[in-house]
Amino acid sequence: MTRTHCPYCALQCGMEIRPETGGGLAITPRTDIPANASGALCQKGWTAGELLTNGERLTAPLLYGEPVEWETALDYVASRLSAIRAEHGPDAVAVFGGGGLTNEKAYSLGKFARVALGTSQIDYNGRFCMSSAAAASNRAFGMDRGMPFPITDLAEADVVLLAGVNVAETMPPFLRHLSGPRLIVIDPRRTRTAKEAWLHLQPTPGTDLALALGMLHLVIADDLVDETYVAARTAGYEEVRTSLAGWWPERVERITGVPVHQMRQAVRALAATGNAYVLTGRGAEQHAKGTDTVSAFINLALALGLPGRHGSGYGCVTGQGNGQGGREHGQKADQLPGYRRIDDPAAREHVAAVWGVRPEDLPGPGRSAYELLDALGTTDGPRALLLFGSNPVISAPAAEHVAERIGALDLLVACDVVMSETAVLADVVFPVTQWAEESGTMTNLEGRVLLRRRAVDPPAGVRSDLDVIAGLAARLGHRFDDEPAAVFDELRRASAGGLADYSGITYERIAGESGVFWPCPSAGHPGTPRPFLDSFATPDGRARFVPVQHRPPAEETDEDYPVYLSTGRVLAQYQSGAQTRRIAPLVQAAPEPFAELHPDLAEQLGIAPGDVVRVSSRRGETKAVARISEDIRSDTVFMPFHWEGANRLTNPALDLVSRMPEFKVCAVRVERDS
Repeated sequence: MTRTHCPYCALQCGMEIRPETGGGLAITPRTDIPANASGALCQKGWTAGELLTNGERLTAPLLYGEPVEWETALDYVASRLSAIRAEHGPDAVAVFGGGGLTNEKAYSLGKFARVALGTSQIDYNGRFCMSSAAAASNRAFGMDRGMPFPITDLAEADVVLLAGVNVAETMPPFLRHLSGPRLIVIDPRRTRTAKEAWLHLQPTPGTDLALALGMLHLVIADDLVDETYVAARTAGYEEVRTSLAGWWPERVERITGVPVHQMRQAVRALAATGNAYVLTGRGAEQHAKGTDTVSAFINLALALGLPGRHGSGYGCVTGQGNGQGGREHGQKADQLPGYRRIDDPAAREHVAAVWGVRPEDLPGPGRSAYELLDALGTTDGPRALLLFGSNPVISAPAAEHVAERIGALDLLVACDVVMSETAVLADVVFPVTQWAEESGTMTNLEGRVLLRRRAVDPPAGVRSDLDVIAGLAARLGHRFDDEPAAVFDELRRASAGGLADYSGITYERIAGESGVFWPCPSAGHPGTPRPFLDSFATPDGRARFVPVQHRPPAEETDEDYPVYLSTGRVLAQYQSGAQTRRIAPLVQAAPEPFAELHPDLAEQLGIAPGDVVRVSSRRGETKAVARISEDIRSDTVFMPFHWEGANRLTNPALDLVSRMPEFKVCAVRVERDS
């Protein structure tokens, strides 16, 4: 029996796995990991063993579709990278990572890009997930740790506000921590989470920011501000207060469609309680104004005196398995390990010393994820791309355009466990290990560093991503460790002194303590489950109010495209579906994409349940089966993004701060397919 963690979402539920006769795995929940201490797993967790025995696993490197020896493939890739760099410069080679990679892989990938390749062109798919909340948290609190408190604290709350969060489908065990509080859910759909709510606010897509401004306006107008807290622990309140003059509740109702009495119910419930939380998710964040939207909800939480108080606070519900750790250790375009900024001279000096290079030899910030994909194969863009743990042909916005850009590359190298839709386009595919076939650390949505343990041997012919990185680095003249424990020890040194300081965390401590919260700057340090209780991570220790203003979506509906599209997840599938669409029970539960329409919209368009509909935007079109439901607004259609199609439609308009694309709202036309 091996104690490890689920391969999917950021809860990182604990599980024990045991090989069975015949090659399968028996999975049972652990009860020592707080995320699922009640012994809960979702359907994806229970069936995770089938990922390891799936008949579509890759077991040999592929060179232009033909199986070859590992040395042949590595030699070929290294020689092509060297030639492209020699002809076009180091930034002609790009690296694209993933929020599901272990901390060790994310760290090695960032080091590989900057040391072995010398390129600034590295980013990862976490830019599509948590980046707006991260940017807003950094400017408000001086630090981004998704949920700066243990998940078990939520059960002690009286009220929890969920803005654009659907944990009932994205991470079902999370709901067990919300059984006590009254839930206020903000979502254009009546999701499974909204059906559990005491109060459901159903705004027009793209208007969450206006709603947050209207709610804060009511807090101030109704004299609900925690004046003592604001004076003692914050800065910038007066500027925000005066900026809200134009956001009176009746105006906000016209913009959002949320009745004033519901807004008032929500703010009074939050203010009247001893303990309350405000949590945001992708629904509020995946917008071209996502950073400002999260800032508006943080302002609301600060005015009520919630952050930095035991039993209350603000948090971001991180989605991907290592969405938190993945953005801390260097695979993001503007960061170095320890959550350091790459343009900070002191950060460059520290990390360069650990890596044994000169600070001036480290490249500067590169392009963000979508900008990187958009530049592939262009005159000034990368000519080669190394892809680890991502499937952008499905997951990127304007996906058809992204596929065209990938097709313009001189070289695409993919590390994957199956032939994903992006791996199919690759010149070279390396078959790599997955969760229970390797060891490494993950940092869950609480900032708790956890240890995944190797439980089974990988198939013959399969190597880890760390092996691939080390093998390519060696051929480019650099020595990289390929053992996870050795890589983690180096990561600890590189992170020391940074915001995300892991230097006091060891594999032994994680195992003995069921995870360790960062920052943990020394071996004797207990870890930091609640980092803001005494002070925020700003220069003066005060949280910052940030004045923001609502603006419309980057693309509004019109005569040609009269309906809003919103995208999201369903319970039985995960992310781009490369894993879950190959698991029989999950396919049976959610076999195909669908378009969810309100009965009024369906009647207007002459669409019946089960009809095939064509959904078109200015970027492409796709087809799906119609579902008719009163759970959605009559001006909106919802589509899950786990299948090819939904992201052909989505808008790549970017947030000015986080560079997050506007996945959550665009204008579409819906028609019954002839």
